Amino acid sequence: MAGNDVFSPPGKDDILLPPIFTWHEPLGLPFDFSVTKPQALLVLSVAIIMTFFLVTTRSMKIVPTRWQFAAESLYDFGRNTIAREQIGAKEFAPYVPLIVSIFCFVLVNNVYGLIPFIQFPTFTHSGFPAAVALLIIFPLYHYVGIRKFGLKGYLRNQFIIKDVPKPVLWGLLIPTEVILKFFFDPVNLAIRVFAAMFAGHLLILVFTLGSEFLLFNAPIYLKPVSVLGFALAIALFFLEALVQVLQAYIFALLSAHFIGRALAEQH
Repeated sequence: MAGNDVFSPPGKDDILLPPIFTWHEPLGLPFDFSVTKPQALLVLSVAIIMTFFLVTTRSMKIVPTRWQFAAESLYDFGRNTIAREQIGAKEFAPYVPLIVSIFCFVLVNNVYGLIPFIQFPTFTHSGFPAAVALLIIFPLYHYVGIRKFGLKGYLRNQFIIKDVPKPVLWGLLIPTEVILKFFFDPVNLAIRVFAAMFAGHLLILVFTLGSEFLLFNAPIYLKPVSVLGFALAIALFFLEALVQVLQAYIFALLSAHFIGRALAEQH
């Protein structure tokens, strides 16, 4: 990050990690197969979540163990605090596994940024939250609405507002609603967590590497500033921990909100 006593701040190139390994032309196919650290962490997160719930719920007891209590608390949080509140008491039950899974998936991939020797929140790569938002949540909430109301009924339910003059309805409100629900909602869902993880990770890098540079390369009178820099990096670390949990909650909350909105009887 530094050369010739000049500090080069970290940027987006420091987030784009090289492949862990590359398989050149696998099975004779005309392309290379590479695995990067974020991809490996993403797969590992699925294994961690599956193992956690399988192990902690393998032999359920009336008086739960600590790990069973942790699993039940996670499930209860996703079920009652998120799914029931956003989707509604009558229709939330089928979507609880999805909401709990999304919350845990985003949480684990965010918390990677706190773990020594990993310290890389996977969702600093925009493609991962975009894939969840655009390939899972976006088609799902439209599908459940169409399944309940039919295509015509769903579109009417989402875009037609009663007692609004037709020029305002067709000239302003319907185009606005189409743009919001078919473009901004899924994009906003993905960008929210990506931006928070990317900015937080980059800020910690800036303060940590900048403080290290001041400590070893700066003039003697600037070296005490490095102590302040390290203190701020530690403070940002704990703030980032809070943001990581909060963003997992918001991602699951908005996902449930979109499903609940699609199932709602009225606009």
